[in-house]
Amino acid sequence: MQKLSMDQLQRPSVEVFKTQAKLPVTLVLDNVRSMHNVGSAFRTSDAFALEQVILCGITGTPPHREIEKTALGATQSVSWRHVAHTSLAIGQLREAGYRIVAVEQAKGSTSLHEFAPEAREKYALVFGNEVHGVSDEVMQLVDACIEIPQSGTKHSLNIAVSIGIVLWAFFAKIRL
Repeated sequence: MQKLSMDQLQRPSVEVFKTQAKLPVTLVLDNVRSMHNVGSAFRTSDAFALEQVILCGITGTPPHREIEKTALGATQSVSWRHVAHTSLAIGQLREAGYRIVAVEQAKGSTSLHEFAPEAREKYALVFGNEVHGVSDEVMQLVDACIEIPQSGTKHSLNIAVSIGIVLWAFFAKIRL
């Protein structure tokens, strides 16, 4: 095995990325406190070419040194905006035709491997605060809830890891 060089990877420029087809997914961060998690969300959103990231409430926004440390420039390629209240962002997304899906451990949730996103539908995936998860207020507004199956004693994953797992599943089910 030989690793691919940067030239062999044929990465698109930021300008090309902004015009290329996007996965019909918007990431919604509901009061995420860690700037490193926010940066990771941007980097993963770039990797899977998401439509946008919406940063809500106390979630930090670029430009910020700690966000950039993990985003590695993805704040320049991925479209984003800040909305003061997650419920407002959800209302705007619903009006734009998005299906609102929380990623949370909840009664009645669907296991990620059983969730079947439809390629013609648009999704807003809501990820919550590192300690409290998706807020109770927001949980009342969602159309569905998906959960990552876990077997360990913690039943908890870092939000950046959760975002990677869920986005890979959506990408694989919609694009591959």
